[in-house]
Amino acid sequence: MASPPHEHPRPRSNRPLILAAQIAFLPTGILTTLLSPMLSILIARWALNDTQAGSLFLVQFLASLTGVQLSGILLARMGFRPAFLSGLLLMAGGVATLYLGSAGLGMISVAVYGLGLGFIIPTCNLMIAEIAPGSRAAAVSLLNLYWGVGAVLCSLLVAWANRHHWIPVFLAAVSVFLVLLAASVRKLPFPPAVKSTGSPLAWRKICKDPTIWLFAAVFFLYPGAETAMGGWIGSYVERMGSRGAAMGPMMPAFFWSALMLGRASAGLILKYLPERRVLQLGFAAATAGIGLTLWSSTLVGAAASTLVTGLSFATLYPITVARFSHRFGVAARSIGSLMFSLASVGPAVLPWMVGVISKATGNLRTGLAVPFAATAILLLIHIQDW
Repeated sequence: MASPPHEHPRPRSNRPLILAAQIAFLPTGILTTLLSPMLSILIARWALNDTQAGSLFLVQFLASLTGVQLSGILLARMGFRPAFLSGLLLMAGGVATLYLGSAGLGMISVAVYGLGLGFIIPTCNLMIAEIAPGSRAAAVSLLNLYWGVGAVLCSLLVAWANRHHWIPVFLAAVSVFLVLLAASVRKLPFPPAVKSTGSPLAWRKICKDPTIWLFAAVFFLYPGAETAMGGWIGSYVERMGSRGAAMGPMMPAFFWSALMLGRASAGLILKYLPERRVLQLGFAAATAGIGLTLWSSTLVGAAASTLVTGLSFATLYPITVARFSHRFGVAARSIGSLMFSLASVGPAVLPWMVGVISKATGNLRTGLAVPFAATAILLLIHIQDW
């Protein structure tokens, strides 16, 4: 495909709107990764086995899938504002009720904030890719840096709140923050819907392009592998004995901290290396990092492999989103509903598969072969330029 269809002109300055999206990605990072540090807490509170615990991820990301589909309709017909505000308010409602009752109510709460994540994640990513000046990949990486900060804070705050028996207070504070953010940004000049002056989107022609299938594989496998590692690494370390039990709740923070640091340096890296080379090196290092996790049986080895994997993953998703936006232009608003749907299915399926395999074999290490295989496939996909 020679050039992006319906390329949307990017204004020179949209700083208030860019800042709003970045701030929104702080609680987005918290809620996307909330199940990881909360998993052992919820397992104990609701007496869940590994399959039931894995189902929490399934519920969150299947709800997110629904949100992505609805957001695609809103973006195409009404622009970015309705999807952005709806996402914030749904997230607020879901997190406020997560810890109030039984496992059944908890599942519903996870579904509600998962629905909100399905609205906010594609909306912010596509909006920044459209309106930010300069490098798309660097702008989307910076946006996702804020997501990483939220993910790191999530692990630290959950550990602190659990130690002081303040989990309900922490969840309520996140909910209030989301409501106040929605109220403060509702009048910002969001990009409106773009009416196409040409023919309708030619889905049959698009589906014949091999590139679309490669993007589909990446959008499915990468978020699934990232979520599986970030979601299960704490439980994996907790099962390494008494020291592991103490360190386990902090391991997701190691993972997301490494991811955050990598995204902070993305702009510098992309000045010296082309995007394709960064993708190749990143997937190669991530495959090695997860392999080290599977091979190591010590706490030091698990911590080192977690850092390697997080650093390696850092820029891969932002670069993929930027390449996708560049390839399809404003049409990415419509095609994006498909891609971001896959980005919800992957995190639903792969962490769930980890739990199922772990329960069947009695070995979580065996379950973590799932993200290892996914990352190895992604490396093979990116060997050739497309």
